[in-house]
Amino acid sequence: MSPLLFKYKFWIEDQDGVSIFGDGKYKLLKTIEETGSFKHAVARLNLSYRKTWDKVRTIEERLGYPILETQQGGLSGGTTTLTPAGKQLMEIFERLHALCDPFFTKMTQNISAGK
Repeated sequence: MSPLLFKYKFWIEDQDGVSIFGDGKYKLLKTIEETGSFKHAVARLNLSYRKTWDKVRTIEERLGYPILETQQGGLSGGTTTLTPAGKQLMEIFERLHALCDPFFTKMTQNISAGK
């Protein structure tokens, strides 16, 4: 029998059940952090610029604080960076995975072993 994998996703919802932040949006912020550019991040992830920008603005409205800071560029183009609150959001999400991933791995091993 091939090994079993336990698949799961975490996300944060508002009181209306609307998803605010999850693995996909974390990946977007991580890519923005790596590239320093919203445009390059959405291109790398093959996302729509306008739809993704609208989603980021919705996240910021729902959270009540900005997660990105943009600077209009001249010849070299603009930059996009995470605000301190945006970085903290990512760190919390990383800690959540660091705490939960080992647990789910262990539970999958137990299921595979019939425990």
